[in-house]
Amino acid sequence: METLIKSILQHVPLTPEEIALCKSFWTEKTLEKGDFLLRNGEICRHDSYIISGVLKAFCINEENGNEEILFLAIDHWWATDISSFSKQKPSIYNIQAVEKTKLLQISHQSFQKMLKEIPALEKYFRIILEGYLGTLEKRVVFNHMHKAEQKYYDFLDTYPDISSRVPQYLIASYLGVSAEFISRIRKKNKSS
Repeated sequence: METLIKSILQHVPLTPEEIALCKSFWTEKTLEKGDFLLRNGEICRHDSYIISGVLKAFCINEENGNEEILFLAIDHWWATDISSFSKQKPSIYNIQAVEKTKLLQISHQSFQKMLKEIPALEKYFRIILEGYLGTLEKRVVFNHMHKAEQKYYDFLDTYPDISSRVPQYLIASYLGVSAEFISRIRKKNKSS
């Protein structure tokens, strides 16, 4: 809980009373490797903050049956289907643990109550959403403007912690390239 509070306090001030109240809305959950946080078609009932671990969000490509990675999330990141959570409508993707993962979760109802009782948190979550939107925009631009090799190097520079904890085939799927392509780039770099 302390890492979440620390993150909040980096963006908005809270009184000790507001911090205590904020803490009361969250519960801990642990996922084992392979457990699902959310499945396609389910309603996302909780917003989830990762204390430790790795999650992947993905859809299944109907043509070839492969996982298409939408995002990867590690310690101190959020992992939620924002649209499903905010509208309480069925999700269009899955979120699954890549390794044992500890989460802080808040239900949709509690989230709304928390924002009403601690108005400063509206600003915090707006800042988080703005950062997420900026990341999505960058990804769209990079996918359209850069070659696969450049996308891979940018991923390594931007997310060094993810690249050291996630299997290469998941990174390949996230980047829209084959695992063999990444393997060739890595071999080329080792021989350089």
